[in-house]
Amino acid sequence: MAKDGPETRKHILRAALKHFANAGYAATSVQQIVGDAGVSKPALYYHFHDKAGLFEALVSEALDERLRLIREAAARGQNFREQAREILVALFGHFQKNRELTRIAFAAAYAAPGEIPPGFNYLKLCRRNLDFIHALIARAQRSGELDRRFESHELAYGFFGLTNFYIKAPVLIPGFRADRRTAERVVELFFAGAAVRKEKSK
Repeated sequence: MAKDGPETRKHILRAALKHFANAGYAATSVQQIVGDAGVSKPALYYHFHDKAGLFEALVSEALDERLRLIREAAARGQNFREQAREILVALFGHFQKNRELTRIAFAAAYAAPGEIPPGFNYLKLCRRNLDFIHALIARAQRSGELDRRFESHELAYGFFGLTNFYIKAPVLIPGFRADRRTAERVVELFFAGAAVRKEKSK
C-alpha cells in the first residue's frame, strides 16, 4: 500500500475515528492510530501533517458529508414541510450508520480546552448547516408557508435544536428509534407547536 495513495488515507481516517470516538482526542496517540491502520508515522504525516490535522480533517469531512446529505434531501421536497422531513430522515439514517462520527461531532461541539486541537473552530464549520436551514426557512416565510411573527433565525435555531436532539437520542437513550415516522412527528411539532388552539367563536 503506497503511503501517498487514497487507500492509505482511508485506513488512517478509519483508525483515527475508532480511537478518537472511544478515547477522545487528547488520550489518543499517533502510534495507536498508525498501529491500527497498519501504516508508518511518515505516512500519517504525509497526509495530515500531525494528529491535530488528522482530527480536523476527520471532523471537517464528516461535516461536509452532512451538508451534502442535507442539500440532497432538501432537493427532494417541494416545500419546507417536505424538505424538513426529508432532511431529518437523511440525517437519522446517516448518524445511525455512523455512531462513532456522531459521538465525535457532539464531543467536539462541547469540548473543554485540550480535548480538541487548539484553534479548531467546530462551530464555524457547523454554521454552514445552520445557514442552509435558515435559507430554506426564510424562503418558506416569503412564500407564506411559515409564520412571519418569528424571526427566520429564531425558527432556524428551533428546527436545528430539535434536529440535534433527535440525532443524539439513539446514542443517549437505549431503544430510541429515529426513523421516517419520527421525522414526520418532529416536523408536525415544529409546524403546529404544542399549545392548545382555541376555536374562534362563531
